[in-house]
Amino acid sequence: MNRSRRHCDFGWRCALAATVLLLWGVLAPPARAQADPLPSWNEGAAKRAITAFVAAVTADGTPDYVPREERIAVFDNDGTLWPEQPIYVQLAFALDRVHDLAPQHPEWRQQQPFEAVLEGDMKTLAAVDEKGAVDLVMATHTGMTVSAFAGIVKAWFATARHPRFKRPYQSLAYQPMTELLAYLRASGFKTYIVSGGGIDFMRPVAEAMYGIPPEQVIGSSVRTVFTLVDGRPALVRDPAVDFVDDNAGKPVAIERFIGRRPLAAFGNSDGDLEMLQWTTGGAGRRLALLVHHTDGEREYAYDRDSATGRLDKALDMAQAEGWVIVDMKADWKSVFTSEPAASGSTVPNRERR
Repeated sequence: MNRSRRHCDFGWRCALAATVLLLWGVLAPPARAQADPLPSWNEGAAKRAITAFVAAVTADGTPDYVPREERIAVFDNDGTLWPEQPIYVQLAFALDRVHDLAPQHPEWRQQQPFEAVLEGDMKTLAAVDEKGAVDLVMATHTGMTVSAFAGIVKAWFATARHPRFKRPYQSLAYQPMTELLAYLRASGFKTYIVSGGGIDFMRPVAEAMYGIPPEQVIGSSVRTVFTLVDGRPALVRDPAVDFVDDNAGKPVAIERFIGRRPLAAFGNSDGDLEMLQWTTGGAGRRLALLVHHTDGEREYAYDRDSATGRLDKALDMAQAEGWVIVDMKADWKSVFTSEPAASGSTVPNRERR
């Protein structure tokens, strides 16, 4: 074959290849768009703020980029990841425990606040002071090993139902928040619970509900001591307060147990104010978010005047500082993980260990 023929063949093949590539580009189906990481969130300012923040701090080579080891996100639990109305979940547990233990304590029939619990006197219970609340916790949460208490908690969650929704408490994690947890973890964040609730009450269920392992759960605690039980080593829960992880205690706990200032913090009440202040007080781009309970139909509507989960000072601070305020009624397509309305998995991605 002469040179001109070879050149002709080569040119024809190139033209054919170019035509095929051109036609493929025109006729081939477009690549699928990336799946929405927050399908239970309505499009709006809150969702845009979250995704813009994550995009900014994970974009390597940009001014806002943050290395993976510094991507810490902290979440309150009550009212932020699960409901806290009409009473805190842990208080519901304590009240049930009083009934379970009452046969062993006949004196409780004439002793407050136990008498009010046994009589179903919610008016008296609502007026219980801090000492009375501590008495309830000490009587129902201590005097056993750590492992025995974990078993009691798990057994309670297996049967207990929310008084309004008539569902297991473990089915009442907020779907939009479990999606947010999974989204952050997929973006290189390490997620922690930092809650006023009891650390040993949350740990038995946090991994199944939120994908957060026990070592990343921080909460209030009773004194725990090492001892020998029947010659075997054990940790026993003593009737004494060790640490209260609420309000100003939250930044202290973060420093003590995490050792890094968070990049993002999520809460819903005045009890979370100092945690959000501590988070946003750091250098560089930060995210602070409050869940505002505005949906009395699907969940509850409350803020400044609520005895449980009051959102007053933190709401004012959020508005002044430009923190993200999530309007539950407007921003969430669905509320609970058991609701079918939202697309996407209801099982959170577990923390990578």
